[in-house]
Amino acid sequence: MSNNNNASLPPAYESLQQGMSKLLVNGSNAKLSELWEQDEFAKTVHHAIEAVSTELRGISMKIHENPELGYEEYKAHTLLTNYLQKKGFQVQRSAFGLDTAFVARAGNSDKVTIGICSEYDALPGIGHACGHNLIAISGVATAIGLKAVIDKFDLQAEVKLFGTPAEETSGGKIVMLNNGAFKDVDICMMLHGANADVVFPAFLALDTVYVEFFGKASHASTTPWEGINALDAAIMVYTNIGLMRQQMKPTQRVHGIIKDGGKAANIIPDYTLSTYTVRAPKYAEVEVLKKRVEGIFKAAAAATGCTMKLRWDVPYKDILTNDALARKFEQYMNAQGVQYPTKEQQQSKLSGSTDMGNLTYAMPGIHPMFNILNLEGEDDMSMGLHTKEFENAAAQPLGHIATLRAAKSLAMTGVECILDPELLKKVKREFEASQ
Repeated sequence: MSNNNNASLPPAYESLQQGMSKLLVNGSNAKLSELWEQDEFAKTVHHAIEAVSTELRGISMKIHENPELGYEEYKAHTLLTNYLQKKGFQVQRSAFGLDTAFVARAGNSDKVTIGICSEYDALPGIGHACGHNLIAISGVATAIGLKAVIDKFDLQAEVKLFGTPAEETSGGKIVMLNNGAFKDVDICMMLHGANADVVFPAFLALDTVYVEFFGKASHASTTPWEGINALDAAIMVYTNIGLMRQQMKPTQRVHGIIKDGGKAANIIPDYTLSTYTVRAPKYAEVEVLKKRVEGIFKAAAAATGCTMKLRWDVPYKDILTNDALARKFEQYMNAQGVQYPTKEQQQSKLSGSTDMGNLTYAMPGIHPMFNILNLEGEDDMSMGLHTKEFENAAAQPLGHIATLRAAKSLAMTGVECILDPELLKKVKREFEASQ
């Protein structure tokens, strides 16, 4: 990547900026045909993405047909990086300390750097039931659209597509963030297929804990009084968390399992391992809830005479949706026929959790959800994510069409941040205010 920060602007660049308000979407009433015909940037994005639609469909289906778990996505990694290199991106494979992570760069300057994320890990047993094959190509399509505009109009900008593994299990984006992958990225965005169209998703923050109790084994029939029962401690935890739920807010969650409850019925268990996940709409709430849960662990240890060991995992933070970015994306989706409920109505629908939340705490970002079940903007609650039905839907042509439609809107959101310094300043001000 060359750094041309000090180079003079192309002659047409300033006039493009000045005429931008007449071309780009600045309201919610733009018509689809008008957008592609009158807006040269949107037209460029549209044609660039449509030109690779068949190729992206092939990539999506190969990923769908070969599901790979987190940090094992070697086929997807090879498929995506080889394709991006053929499309003119500078590709760094096995990036930032992760074998199946990558970054693909395009552009002639890092004056403005737009980050886009792709995911491609699958779920155990049910494959791509979260539609990560579509998330993979949504990132590729968005990056290709942005690259086309940057190249055609010689814009002083860069696009970086990040291949982010293990979203479902281990938080690959968090590892990449900690290893400096997103340094100097101005904004970072991604898309996610769903059963509804949502610009302001309510992803829950979470943290997962592993709690071990250590007791003393003895014969459960002849000398049970000589034992210290680690299973009693684990059951007390499970029971008391259930009792605590009455005093938890309806938006908060604590759920878990006993992974190791003993080895035989005639032995007082001297060891147990349980895991619990704590969720809440905001990471600050998770921190408070964690202390309550830890109090239950300590009480169980004290009551049974066991010793205890806790290990908290890497937390997933909630999504800090940047309003300025979200509204711009929404306008472009409006121009393609999608209408959204109010922000409050969208945020009332609790979702799962994602490592993208951690990125939005580090830089401005959005994580829109797009409906792969219909193109009319109608919620379809008959089919949820992480089901075999959704896994099948992620392979259908309708899902592909919906993916490319959303990718065009995301690409144009990035284009506006490149062309409009005031918009980018607003985006960053909102981000600073959210911290």
